[in-house]
Amino acid sequence: MNYYDEIKNILVDNAIGRKVREYKSNQKDLESYYNVGKLLVEAQGGEERAKYGDGLIKEYSKRLTSELGKGYSIQNLKNMRRLYLFFQKRQTLSVLFENINITWSNICEILYLKNVDEIEYYLNLSNKLCLTKLELRTKIKSKEYERLDSKIKEKLMKQEEVSVKDKIPDPIVLEGLEYKEK
Repeated sequence: MNYYDEIKNILVDNAIGRKVREYKSNQKDLESYYNVGKLLVEAQGGEERAKYGDGLIKEYSKRLTSELGKGYSIQNLKNMRRLYLFFQKRQTLSVLFENINITWSNICEILYLKNVDEIEYYLNLSNKLCLTKLELRTKIKSKEYERLDSKIKEKLMKQEEVSVKDKIPDPIVLEGLEYKEK
């Protein structure tokens, strides 16, 4: 019997199991936060009134924190509401819970953006590349989405494949110059 291989196999199995548990836990967290956001909007009298119903969130935050512990700050409850409001009208919600590899902190960073296409771009990017919060924040601050060519943005909106060649502009193209023959 090779003890090293046995030990290694046990540790590898444990690491794989931990990743699966983290993945399932993250999915459950997001689903729970979405449902909390939905209930907050309903408790505040609908989407229009939810924007102005911060008093209720303050009360719930105080009560939840005292009864359940930290993690239920006013800002966190507002983020849960924002998650629900963003995804309630989109069909990508099922994709969010089934094929998600994005953390709650990343979602909170992204949902502050105003442009829906930009939000979806960073959600997909964060999910595909498993970005950390810092990496995602750097991409947002560098305005990566805004710097994309309009043709690439169109492809992304249509969910078409974007190649590396699409992302690198042709250095020979000069725009805005008038050419006159002599």
